[in-house]
Amino acid sequence: MVQIITIDGPASSGKSSLAKKISLKYDSPILYSGRLYRAVALDIINQNINLNNKSAILKCIKRINKKKLDSKDLFSRKVDLISSVISSKKYIRESLCEFQKSFPKKYAKKNHYAIIEGRDIGTIIFPKAKYKIFMWADAEIRAKRRYEQIIKNGGKASIKTIYKEIVARDKKDMSRKIAPLKPAVNSVLLDTTYLDIEQAFNAIIKILTSK
Repeated sequence: MVQIITIDGPASSGKSSLAKKISLKYDSPILYSGRLYRAVALDIINQNINLNNKSAILKCIKRINKKKLDSKDLFSRKVDLISSVISSKKYIRESLCEFQKSFPKKYAKKNHYAIIEGRDIGTIIFPKAKYKIFMWADAEIRAKRRYEQIIKNGGKASIKTIYKEIVARDKKDMSRKIAPLKPAVNSVLLDTTYLDIEQAFNAIIKILTSK
């Protein structure tokens, strides 16, 4: 039986990097659930769809495929802002919830683990998962990480602007009525403020091998 590993937490806390390392070690598929919202946001931008046009946005959701989830165009400030807005819409979350719940059966039939990364995976999508991780880090540290990532990829950014956006996103994610960002009751809390990815990875491997 496939075991679900949920990894939740705010932006730039290290979720994606940790999920990738676990995936490589155990040869397990990953679903970066945030990319689902980004894929919809990118389609909205490309099609110039009004954010109140429910029927058009639902069509965007139906068009999601693996190629779109791997697109480099998903990562831009404009996509960030639109995905943040649509993530609070109940009908969008419900539609994408179906995709997330079906992921292990579709893509991890022959694997021991399926890794699902996001913000409400351990609380809403897979509340009965055996392994739940909630990652956190100081907002200033996360802003610095995001800034360095953008610069490394050849982009331009202001660390002050990124910091303000992260704080605003945290506040919105944690205070929204639908699927707010919070640790699942039985999750492992991992503060990565002073941990590098290797230290975080080693801590999680100990948990996976001890159960």
